[in-house]
Amino acid sequence: MFSRYLLVEASLAVGAAMAAGSKSCPVDSPLSCHNSTAVADTCCFNAPGGQMLMTQFWDTHPVTGPEDSWTMHGLWPDNCDGSFESNCDKNRAYKNITQILQGSAPDTLKYMQEFWKDYKGDDETFWEHEFGKHGTCISTLEPTCYADYKPTQEVGDYFTRAVTLFKALPSHEWLSEAGIVPSTSATYTLEAIQAALSAKHGKPVVINCKNKELNELWYQYNIQGSVQDGKFTAADPVGSGSTCPKTGIKYLPKAPPRPPAPHPQAVPPLSGKGRVSVSTSASQDGGFLISSGAWYRSKGATPATYTATPGSDGATFTLSTSKGKCAVQEKDASFTCGSGVSAASTFGYDGTHLTYDSKDTFYADKLPENNDQGVVYATQKAVSFQASWTAV
Repeated sequence: MFSRYLLVEASLAVGAAMAAGSKSCPVDSPLSCHNSTAVADTCCFNAPGGQMLMTQFWDTHPVTGPEDSWTMHGLWPDNCDGSFESNCDKNRAYKNITQILQGSAPDTLKYMQEFWKDYKGDDETFWEHEFGKHGTCISTLEPTCYADYKPTQEVGDYFTRAVTLFKALPSHEWLSEAGIVPSTSATYTLEAIQAALSAKHGKPVVINCKNKELNELWYQYNIQGSVQDGKFTAADPVGSGSTCPKTGIKYLPKAPPRPPAPHPQAVPPLSGKGRVSVSTSASQDGGFLISSGAWYRSKGATPATYTATPGSDGATFTLSTSKGKCAVQEKDASFTCGSGVSAASTFGYDGTHLTYDSKDTFYADKLPENNDQGVVYATQKAVSFQASWTAV
């Protein structure tokens, strides 16, 4: 059940490339919030903020982020009792997070621009707030914890680790697998949501609501080693619990439901007498159909008169000429009118063109010239054309 989580946990433990230059920590470093005595080396032991929260938003008013994904809120170091420190180093409350990440972690920045969104549209200020308030309080990100510290180096480490952690927590996918999907009408129980998420995360998740609407999740961890390249282990929540009611929880879609496509206005079938003219991209002089059903383009000739007889379905009709009934032959899909036709085919009209089998395109082997009579087909040939009706 936890195979995916374990794979992710293993990947989180391999962060040497990301945290180049950070202090190397012993493999047997104590797990944060689990020490029995004080640990002096806070470059390898997160303290006092040893309970790490990866927090996610589901914003619908207004919509932020993709329709099928939660977005990032932040990576917060809480103390092991639910309390927390904030804004721990005003000198590192940077005001150029985007610029810093462009140089140190461009892939992280690209991902954040889609999944770490501010509902007011000011992502830069949001990121500045998250790092200034929370990132500066993570002890293992202190500049003194780097062997050869470069200014703002910890910024890339903080945001890259947050993104990596977020990717391992696909909340929308996990809820969908349990049948919990965004809806304007359905409601869900806190127990069902908790079961779906904790089964994947490995520990209970803090589930928050606003006006009974699901809007925030807190996944909590302890860390063995540093935030940069340590091992994150799912932890039981500390501090504030879930704020959602036990029942009647709404999980609204990020986009309003699309209205059903308007039902196309029914076009009445053709009725009475008319002529069938031809239009084709192959020639400006499209010509017309003669009484045998053939395509004719000879100048000075007169188009045949066809009779359209509506069917009982109120949508289709049959055609006939002075030669007889008209039909598309089963053998080769050719169109013909004559005394040899025993059963007329049914045709349609889309308001502009005649149709057969719901298609408004007919075909011929070639463009008829001079006195040629082109055989018309309902199956694809070298030349295509459309047929229009003019009542007479």
